[in-house]
Amino acid sequence: MTTDELSEYGMEQMDDEAVRRFLSSQSIGVLGLPTDSAPALRPMSFWFDGDSQLYFPYLVGSNSRKANLSDQASIARFLVYRAETTFNWRSVLLTGPISKVSGDERVRLEESVEMNSQPDLLKRASTAENTGFYQLQIENQSGIKHLGLPPGLADDTAHGKDTNE
Repeated sequence: MTTDELSEYGMEQMDDEAVRRFLSSQSIGVLGLPTDSAPALRPMSFWFDGDSQLYFPYLVGSNSRKANLSDQASIARFLVYRAETTFNWRSVLLTGPISKVSGDERVRLEESVEMNSQPDLLKRASTAENTGFYQLQIENQSGIKHLGLPPGLADDTAHGKDTNE
């Protein structure tokens, strides 16, 4: 089924403001980078600037595949989702160029960005290992959500069913 067909069951498109609010309240998603075969997918902590950029801290050792793929990529995708219950969930897909942040911008980010949900292991390792910041410039975004109630609790007229039949 297409997303349009799922609208009769209560799924809704998120507008730009809803996408921004959702991204501002989240801190973990899945980064998709192109390869010669299947895309490389990595769970990532991120920080959203509230407008059009996502920032990612990378641990870059002597040979980081994630950093190498990011440096070679002209475009990347990032999926952020949250499923509170099977009836309440949100999903946002972002697409755009990814690039390494360097210079003054990197210093500013290191001083101001809080990675609230970065795993402890990565926080500890980042003090001893080489770290880098990458940014995704959001050029395309789409968001969907379903904020319904379980069957039996929902008003059946909300899903196109008339309870008087």
